[in-house]
Amino acid sequence: MADTVLYEVSDGLATITLNRPEAMNAMNVEAKVALRDAAQEAAADSAVRAILLTAAGERAFCVGQDLKEHIGLLQAQEAGSDSGVMSTVHEHYNPIVRALTGAAKPVVAAVNGVAAGAGFGFALAADYRIVADTAAFNTSFAGVALTADSGVSWTLPRVVGPSRAADLLLFPRSISAQQAFEWGIANRLVPQADLRAEAEKTARSLAEGPTLAYAALKESLAHGLSHSLDEALEKEDELQTRAGASEDHRIAVRAFVNKEKPAYLGR
Repeated sequence: MADTVLYEVSDGLATITLNRPEAMNAMNVEAKVALRDAAQEAAADSAVRAILLTAAGERAFCVGQDLKEHIGLLQAQEAGSDSGVMSTVHEHYNPIVRALTGAAKPVVAAVNGVAAGAGFGFALAADYRIVADTAAFNTSFAGVALTADSGVSWTLPRVVGPSRAADLLLFPRSISAQQAFEWGIANRLVPQADLRAEAEKTARSLAEGPTLAYAALKESLAHGLSHSLDEALEKEDELQTRAGASEDHRIAVRAFVNKEKPAYLGR
């Protein structure tokens, strides 16, 4: 796997690190392919029980598309070459977001700096966002005459509401970590120096938890956002029946009765 993205699995936790700090972790084609492959691998690996998405450096989590590479691809297209410049949404961004949102395990994003454009989208695709107090968020798309991608049209209004989502998309600007926390974009704010340790602690606690229950919670929340109450109740019935048949449920009940800490198996 390319070193533009680092991938490591330890004790059930897959850590995916965007690793182009010199370019503010901008996404060139190499990085997009590597991130896609890492996200899909982590989502599919039954030994992985939680995913931590983070980035190298302190200035940026990810500023989205690498515009230096992008302009070269646009110029090649104008010259008649099939550069595939606008196929990146289909080939890269969509699979990345599907892997993160669809993973049957919790995904934690540790946002260490600026998250803009697709970088904002990747953070929103996580289930839980721990954000450095020096970070900032920007939709960016309209600023370069583009529309939303990387799932932002779906995730952002569900996090901040349709009105605020429209405001942030139509008038792209940086919002502070504190504002992001107040609007629900950040689940937790921590000092920059503590971000990695706090994010790893949180992600590892999830990796040690009842993985099947977490997967069911993700499925239930996604389903409930786009279905009627009756359909949501039917889905809850289906998922609770499945969770109740798991070994983790029996472990949890025994541990509760015996006043012990449960040791979940993820099955």
